[in-house]
Amino acid sequence: MGGSFRLLILALAIAGTWISTNRAAAEEALDLAAVAAKADEAALAGHNAWMLTSCALVLFMTAPGLAMFYGGLVRKKNVLSIMMQCLFLMGMMTVLWALYGYSLAFGGDGPYIGNADHLFMNGVQRTWDETAGAAIEPMYVIDEETNTKIPMYTHMLFQGMFFIITPALICGAFAERMKFSAMVIFSIAWGTLVYCPLCHWVWGGGILAFGSDHAWSGGALDFAGGTVVHISSGVSALVCALILGKRVGYGTADLRPHNLTYTTLGAAMLWVGWFGFNAGSELLSDHLTASAFAVTHFSAAAGLLGWSFYEWLKDGKPSVLGAASGAVAGLVCITPAAGFVNPMHALLMGAAAGIICAIACGTLKNRLGYDDSLDAFGVHGVGGTLGAVLTGVFATRACWDIAEGDKLGIVEGGSVMTGQLVAIAVTWIFSLVATFIILKIIDAVLGLRVDDNNETRGLDISEHGEEGYIFT
Repeated sequence: MGGSFRLLILALAIAGTWISTNRAAAEEALDLAAVAAKADEAALAGHNAWMLTSCALVLFMTAPGLAMFYGGLVRKKNVLSIMMQCLFLMGMMTVLWALYGYSLAFGGDGPYIGNADHLFMNGVQRTWDETAGAAIEPMYVIDEETNTKIPMYTHMLFQGMFFIITPALICGAFAERMKFSAMVIFSIAWGTLVYCPLCHWVWGGGILAFGSDHAWSGGALDFAGGTVVHISSGVSALVCALILGKRVGYGTADLRPHNLTYTTLGAAMLWVGWFGFNAGSELLSDHLTASAFAVTHFSAAAGLLGWSFYEWLKDGKPSVLGAASGAVAGLVCITPAAGFVNPMHALLMGAAAGIICAIACGTLKNRLGYDDSLDAFGVHGVGGTLGAVLTGVFATRACWDIAEGDKLGIVEGGSVMTGQLVAIAVTWIFSLVATFIILKIIDAVLGLRVDDNNETRGLDISEHGEEGYIFT
């Protein structure tokens, strides 16, 4: 009896110890889960804060950045017209993006175009779940393995800022001579039929997306828009310049920029905004964001010096316009490579862009005789193409191991150059043909160009009934 009682007491003691130990373990597990949840919330807050800041920086690039950069390059009778184009596109392209643009670009994972998943912000905006009695926040998954996410709102807004600035870049080619109504119709058609498919091809899992099941030749490395933004807008700008023809007085009249102060300040604003453009394209705030930020700055600096020293040697003096244009050329060139190259290679890319774009905007344009008013093709078309090629040269897995250990660029023995060249060719051909067709249809139905009298008066008065400068 006494032995049984002692065994019972021992058993109860062991059970109590086990319960106590497991309770402590359970409480510790709950504590760890709570800490992990708070850490995830903190990380999300940090990523989201950076991405919303990047949204503002990219919008800042269109206006005041591009509006001032382009505004200073035209004659004073056209300063309001080019600024109005930039400002108007901020409004119109935003509405199109909300209605259907985001869905066409990022809906589904088909090879050629998005689907109707996000029409009218479906699957993007918050909804109320009656069963749960709470709001549902749609999230965009950045990394499935780590389950890293940001709100769909944030992804939609960030990508929408690219949709705004890309057609605005094209305005530089037909500045001072296209009807405002034609510009509006062209931008709607071009954004829908050119930008959205290209965006889906590169960033939506389509035919040019690196590693996609649908990818041609393995797809292309395009971190922030070398093909989607710069090659497409630059090539389309060239088509616009050729179809509209030269400005009245081209080659004989004084067509010099009216206010290089605006242009210089606009270039500086573009430089600052470009950190959101490139570093924001990581969609997170992490080590790769810092790398993309650094190479963006380095390439811009080298581009400025490359263009300036080229002019200094060629003309005997460096120009302010050349310095501003060189910085932009360096920024354009590094855009596709921002997440894939190291800083020293970014310096080489920027310097090359400054020199080659200077030649394209000077010697090449003069020899071929086309009137690309504000050098949209010379900077964005040529600079974007150069950047896409050099990405295939300098890309390294040390920056982003996107191919899971496989080598990337030529400098480390990789083979991504084939995909880069295919993407360049596809973007050039698609942009050229689609833009040509769009312009021809608009010209037949509405007419593209103002008449000679209104062009001579200036678009500020003839298209908007206002003047940029009134001296009394």
